[in-house]
Amino acid sequence: MHKSTSPKRKSFRRVAIATTALVTGGAAAALMAGVTPATAANLASQPDTQIAVFMVPLTILVLAVMFEVARFALRGNLPVDAPARRRAHRHWSPGRGES
Repeated sequence: MHKSTSPKRKSFRRVAIATTALVTGGAAAALMAGVTPATAANLASQPDTQIAVFMVPLTILVLAVMFEVARFALRGNLPVDAPARRRAHRHWSPGRGES
């Protein structure tokens, strides 16, 4: 099996713990602020909230794509294209190999 020369993949455990803590903290803060499912449903029915729920992730996605394009473009010259593969010669001709 081929061994990779890239550095070891970072542990997923830290990210999972941090995300769990963030969600738990957010839920606790919402409960302390008095947000109940009824008030959250009332808030979600407003058009401004619906637009924000759609546009905020979309804007973040567009900015992330623009960042990656700029990072790739500013990195320098593109690598040289690999030479074209030679076509494999097939030992077949019409009428040959048919029963």
